[in-house]
Amino acid sequence: MNQKFAPLFETFTLNGVELKNRIVMAPMTNFSSNPDGTVSDPEIEYYARRSGGPGMVITACTFATPNGKGFQGEFSAVSDDMIPSLRRLASTIQSKGAKAILQIFHGGRMCPPDLVSSDVVSASAVGSDQNPNVVPRELDDREIEAIIRDFGQAVRRAIEAGYDGVEIHGANGYLIQQFFSPHSNRREDRWGGSLEKRMTFPLAVVDEVKRIVAEHAKQPFIVGYRFSPEEPETPGITMDDTLAFLDILADKQLDYLHISLMEYDSMPRRSAITDKTRLELVLDTVGSRAPVIGVGSILTPDDAIKAMETGVPLLAIGRELIMDPDWTEKVQSGREKEIRTVIEKDKQQELVIPDPLWQAIVNTPGWFPGV
Repeated sequence: MNQKFAPLFETFTLNGVELKNRIVMAPMTNFSSNPDGTVSDPEIEYYARRSGGPGMVITACTFATPNGKGFQGEFSAVSDDMIPSLRRLASTIQSKGAKAILQIFHGGRMCPPDLVSSDVVSASAVGSDQNPNVVPRELDDREIEAIIRDFGQAVRRAIEAGYDGVEIHGANGYLIQQFFSPHSNRREDRWGGSLEKRMTFPLAVVDEVKRIVAEHAKQPFIVGYRFSPEEPETPGITMDDTLAFLDILADKQLDYLHISLMEYDSMPRRSAITDKTRLELVLDTVGSRAPVIGVGSILTPDDAIKAMETGVPLLAIGRELIMDPDWTEKVQSGREKEIRTVIEKDKQQELVIPDPLWQAIVNTPGWFPGV
């Protein structure tokens, strides 16, 4: 191995769980689960192919409540009947040497109406440009409390299924972020209004998750939180909003905070007047209170080392592990020149990519290098 890449292969411990290196497989939707919400055979093969190198694998998001399904082919954690399916995925990832983290979410106003058990719901009756022609119904107080409990029960199922931890998906415009956003949350009750009240739902989910872990986990169990730093909408989440939220979130004794970025070195869109990147601002705010996972267009080991130089201890790699499942092993064995950084359109079987994900990749220009 080229010694300049050695920092990528140092061990790291999260809440007593030791990771063999600093590489994390990022959570990526693959659209490939069975119609009944169980994990499919092609999905298992996809994860098995990619879990040998990274120290930790964060799964695609799984919906925690029946009206939270956001994608075709998304696997479920809504009932105890799903525990065998969840266990199968966890054990597959762990058998290859990685720690298994289940990402839990609710799609909120981003849910397609034909996928949910009742209405499309959100913090307020405000639609999204990303889900046109759908105006969600505003959740009432009783429903909000029930969804918080549902997140907790999904975590209990993850514990019983043998996962090493969970990631609360508070990013990418889904329900938890919808409560934090002034675009999607126009409420004037305890769940919205001021910036502080818009934090109430996300923090309540965190508290419930941690309560369930304390009650049910018999061994160290990781709890992480993923967030998007800004929104393009006006009104929308600003960098200043996020830094204020993180200042509180960092005191919740979470095991990591995971920023969602397309480029790890991107600059703030508005507010937070500074010459620092979003990632640097987050690190300054969080300090030593919680490890931060950096992510965003890390394709080569040189990209990874440059990202680590910001101070992040862990790096999430997404599209690159789809394009080259052996990325980590190639770097560690000194074969970094063999790394593929574009999707090869004649290599679906070799790359072990399920058909629904493959079709999404090759029919979405600009999503992957080479398309």
